[in-house]
Amino acid sequence: MGQEGEHRHAYVATAEVAAPAAVVWAVLADVEAMPTWTASMDEVRRLDDGPFRLGSRARVRQPALPPATWVVDEWEPPVVLAWTSRAPGVRTRGRHEVRSLDGERSAVTLSIRQDGALAGVLWRWTGATARRYVDLELAGLAAEAVRRA
Repeated sequence: MGQEGEHRHAYVATAEVAAPAAVVWAVLADVEAMPTWTASMDEVRRLDDGPFRLGSRARVRQPALPPATWVVDEWEPPVVLAWTSRAPGVRTRGRHEVRSLDGERSAVTLSIRQDGALAGVLWRWTGATARRYVDLELAGLAAEAVRRA
């Protein structure tokens, strides 16, 4: 489903989804519901009020990883949602992109990338988990979008 990115500490996965882009986006943008459709997340809790948007924050708990606060740093509805989490020595960025193919199908690309002084060490420790979680999220997103379509 995925492939290694050009960046050493990155992973990209793409899939065609049998659902309109608007449906895929609606599933994706409801971040607090993510744990209901992907096993890669135990809990997503919004840390601010109002609509999810640029600058919004969420606390994410994932199996086998420490909880992290993610901040939306790219928000272009209904196409791109990207957010970043920071820890000492590393910045992790998750990016989600939804493109309409023909009105009934969508192309969805998910990626994760780590940068910083400790990115290499952290990627060796968590890279396999990160790749598996991206694949789980993509499969779950696709299944939920198809279910709702």
